[in-house]
Amino acid sequence: MAETPAAGAVEAPSLLDEPRLCGETGVAARIAHTAEPVLTQLGFRLVRARILSQNGMVLQIMAERPDGTMTIDDCEAASQALSPELDVEDVISDAYRLELSSPGIDRPLVRVSDFRRAIGHEAKIELTQPLASGRKRFRGNIVSVEGDGRDAVVTLERDDAPPDEDKIVQMPLRDLDEAKLMLTDALIREALRAGKAQLEDDGPSEEEAAPQEDSRPRRGPGRFAMARGNKAKPLVPAGVQTGFKKKGSGPGRRGDA
Repeated sequence: MAETPAAGAVEAPSLLDEPRLCGETGVAARIAHTAEPVLTQLGFRLVRARILSQNGMVLQIMAERPDGTMTIDDCEAASQALSPELDVEDVISDAYRLELSSPGIDRPLVRVSDFRRAIGHEAKIELTQPLASGRKRFRGNIVSVEGDGRDAVVTLERDDAPPDEDKIVQMPLRDLDEAKLMLTDALIREALRAGKAQLEDDGPSEEEAAPQEDSRPRRGPGRFAMARGNKAKPLVPAGVQTGFKKKGSGPGRRGDA
């Protein structure tokens, strides 16, 4: 017989519902507010939303499954679900291109689970408030993560510490401003091993995930009439993405395949 929770017990939130420790500002924050519930309904987590100016305006949304993976089919499903919602909200009035992608190898670290997966790897971390040393920017290997949510504390072994400063620092994640993994040989080797293991488990895959552009006409003032999708290389577990090469794109063009 299945056990029933004790009266008054609070069920631990799932990884899907795990909140981010840092977020966007301005227009990007409004986009994230619209995108997050749509992605959650599909079983994805929002990693980051940002607006880029590269050969026109690009709305880049990074997403992943709770286990850190994101396939090309996942990107397409997220794009198709988000496009009409973004059109209704009409947060961006200028022409833009929607791009869905996984976080990549040198990914942003935005949740406690991201830091736990990154233990043993090098990261760059910036806090909103300086520590007692007066510093708020650090770089080094993540040693451990203790606690949950905004009460979590990350221990970092610094590789940027001058002789008169401690090499081991503890940072409260409630003060996290921005963090990302550094692209190192060790991280690449782990990504390749994870990718090989995933291929062995799943068998040959058609294509592996990379940014997928919205291929439908966009409505509204100044919207692009059409954007064609990309072909890309595979995603591997833990939210990492191998490099990809766009084919057939000439000068002044982007995303043609």
